[in-house]
Amino acid sequence: MKIGFSNEKYLQMQSEHIRERIAKFDNKLYLEFGGKLFDDHHASRVLPGFQPDSKLQMLLQLKDQAEVVIVISAEDIESNKVRGDYGITYDLDVLRLIDVFKGFGLYVGSVCITKFGGQPAAEQFQKRLADLGIKSYRHYKIPGYPSDVARIVSDDGYGRNEYIETERPLVVITAPGPGSGKMATCLSQLYHEYKRGIKAGYAKFETFPIWNIPLKHPVNLAYEAATADLNDLNMIDSFHLEAYGVTTVNYNRDIEIFPVVNAMFELIAGESPYKSPTDMGVNMAGNCIIDDEACCQASRQEIIRRYNKCLCDVKRTGESRDDKSKLEILMKQAGVTPDDRKVIGAALEKEAETGHPAAAIELPDGSIVTGRTSELLGCSAAALMNALKSLANINDDVKLLSPGSIEPIQSLKTKYLGSKNPRLHTDEILIALSSSAATNPLAEHALAQLPKLKNCEAHTTVLLSSVDEKMFKRLGVNLTSEPRYEVDGFYHKH
Repeated sequence: MKIGFSNEKYLQMQSEHIRERIAKFDNKLYLEFGGKLFDDHHASRVLPGFQPDSKLQMLLQLKDQAEVVIVISAEDIESNKVRGDYGITYDLDVLRLIDVFKGFGLYVGSVCITKFGGQPAAEQFQKRLADLGIKSYRHYKIPGYPSDVARIVSDDGYGRNEYIETERPLVVITAPGPGSGKMATCLSQLYHEYKRGIKAGYAKFETFPIWNIPLKHPVNLAYEAATADLNDLNMIDSFHLEAYGVTTVNYNRDIEIFPVVNAMFELIAGESPYKSPTDMGVNMAGNCIIDDEACCQASRQEIIRRYNKCLCDVKRTGESRDDKSKLEILMKQAGVTPDDRKVIGAALEKEAETGHPAAAIELPDGSIVTGRTSELLGCSAAALMNALKSLANINDDVKLLSPGSIEPIQSLKTKYLGSKNPRLHTDEILIALSSSAATNPLAEHALAQLPKLKNCEAHTTVLLSSVDEKMFKRLGVNLTSEPRYEVDGFYHKH
């Protein structure tokens, strides 16, 4: 992958900019973190060179000044809302986040439970936090939020919320997912701080859309593709254009809510420190793009992948998706079609040639290897083995695994574990390969190539099991699939 983004420059510029923003206020800044604080793989795909943990690394440069407050909605606790990428409920993710932050040496001050209305599950969670020695606070639902500004910014609104006691100049407000109430938590704290004579500030840190590149730049289009199911739209920030005569990009929800937020600032502080949604942001990512074409190309591929994922989701759920049409429009705006994804054509060609489901993987040098389903291996496992052999410069006809080493695993699956499919999944083939590596130097050499698969592209002509999909994800391979099953039927185990 050609590097298009300077991660080193980003870490330096971003931390400096946040320090400058802290200094503009009374040495107290509430910083709303949008998106993922770490594991930001979307950003690393569309900005080649951006590391998935860049925002976390940036924050670590400020860790002596920063503390973290994790926000969770009582309604999400009550409904057992699940975080899709980890498959755990939001309340469990709060505990996971605390462990992760502490593991990196970041200070987690407390947890704020928003939209509290006496939900039994929320009360139970707060008791669990207390038993674990974690401070927590309640923020309540405010009637008329966010339109009834006079009521919100009063003792009957923000004034009812418990004041979150914080110790450090930079308070990072983060959450397990969207809709948790991060902005409301920040503004509620500002209300309480001003009543205490502290002129605190608020800022927002969200990587996308990038405000200082064009509206229809592929990087910004890729963000719309990533949030198509949320119906987010990139827009010109009309407030910024009117105030400064400068064209910047923001997204619809922040632009729509800005007049309300501005009015709240005026009631809290007497005047607003910001003239536009763009003013509220602190994102420096647009200044760190060093190869625009590399980022454009990576973003175009991301849009195709998002479209393909939508088709696969429709196939799996049987439900129509409104975002399918939006993604088709975004592909047109970016000037791409699925044919621009080379591994799709290669996998389909292999399937047509062999009459079996097939997979294709594009290696770092641009070459493509393929694999097909056989009696021993699924197509994804076969392509993975062929990719490792190619990277290790091992001849294709060399057998790294003998049928004798595969058969015991097949026997275990079918005779003892109740599986009807004897073919090996990707995780099983890697276990078999690692076992062979103890006595076979070629197998050991092939296994050592696994890190080279990171950021490679792959496509399969059938939907894969969740086991195979997760393995490709863990390897850092960007996987897409045709929206069809290998075997027709009404029920498919994912």
